Amino acid sequence: MLGLAACGTDTTSKDAGADPSQSQTAGDATDAPASPTDTPSEKRTEPIVAETLRFTAKTLEDNTFDGTALAGKDAILWFWAPWCTECRREGPHVAKSQLQNPGVVFIGVAGLGETDDMRDFVSDYEVGAFEHLADLDGSLWQRFGVVQQPAYAFLDDAGKVEVYRGELGDDGLAERVATLTSN
Repeated sequence: MLGLAACGTDTTSKDAGADPSQSQTAGDATDAPASPTDTPSEKRTEPIVAETLRFTAKTLEDNTFDGTALAGKDAILWFWAPWCTECRREGPHVAKSQLQNPGVVFIGVAGLGETDDMRDFVSDYEVGAFEHLADLDGSLWQRFGVVQQPAYAFLDDAGKVEVYRGELGDDGLAERVATLTSN
């Protein structure tokens, strides 16, 4: 069992740009060996799947989510806990960003709580427009190196994963999304 208890705080202002010291790369894509018929001019039809995305998890609705479905897409995993004050502040920013960026996949990764409390959080803070995973055992948080909340994992369509720990606010999240989608 993974025990995590602290709400994360960011030393930058609420809407300030991201602090580079808060970021780290969680994993990069791994490429399968080329087959004898591959040539440099041929295009890959299947997206590269970062090792970090090789997971399955349960959604808050008890459906199975396959992390490899994010391969080849720009995506943001938002790590939150239902009792976390900073997560409650961050929720409206995440919901707004998701609405403004339909080309980016947003996934909530709820941890450190009970499923009913997680569902209540999604409803109370109006972040139900995107899928949320119930990380009851902390394995996804651990997989992405998340030790505090809120946190984000930014996954670009090439398979690069960058983790940011702390609040971003509207401006910080908008900057990160712009960087993510510009690649």
